[in-house]
Amino acid sequence: MFFDSSYLLFVVPTLILSVIAQIMVKSTFAKYSKITCTKKITGRDSAALLLKSNSILDVKIEAVGGSLTDHYDPGSKVLRLSKPVYGENSIAAVGVAAHETGHAIQHAVSWGPLALRSTLVPVANIGSMFGPYIAMAGLILSTQVDGMIGQLIFNIGICLFSGAVLFYVITLPVEFNASSRAIAILRSNNVLSDDELKGVKKVLTAAAMTYVASALTALMSLFRLILLSRNRRH
Repeated sequence: MFFDSSYLLFVVPTLILSVIAQIMVKSTFAKYSKITCTKKITGRDSAALLLKSNSILDVKIEAVGGSLTDHYDPGSKVLRLSKPVYGENSIAAVGVAAHETGHAIQHAVSWGPLALRSTLVPVANIGSMFGPYIAMAGLILSTQVDGMIGQLIFNIGICLFSGAVLFYVITLPVEFNASSRAIAILRSNNVLSDDELKGVKKVLTAAAMTYVASALTALMSLFRLILLSRNRRH
């Protein structure tokens, strides 16, 4: 039921794409982590500069463990930068810090898609964790025990998982917008040269592909479940 031909056809290709995207983001980040920016500004300092230039004075900047664990926490208004970003003055560090600052700016101006994504977090967590399993349980029940009850359970699972899929889809414009804001602000504040900005674009584009791959995986998984349900009704 879980690993049939439809899984191989619709889901496996997107999982392979996800692996490729992860490899690309790590290799691209590693490449530009070795290139020091001309002004030797660190990720932490660039984030502080960009926050100040946008009149955002209530966001803290903290170091966090790990690599590529950078994120903005809108609940506590904290910008957390990983060790390879926080104190480093590479093109990759400044680019990633600027991207996360882009999320802080989105939050400060109450940008709609970010607000919507934030409200979907609880639904996405529950839907991604339980939705597919509830839907598959419904399919099994509908074919072996009770068709009506099984279909009801399946529909519940699909609704839960659809919330998670919506979260992944809405994440795309949020991430792309944060990157475009980052590049525009870096350029307008003369933090990096045009050549250095090209490196930033490559780092952020590689990172964006991981979100695209995740959204495609979720969409194809949802499509597969719906397809399985229709096949069992005919």
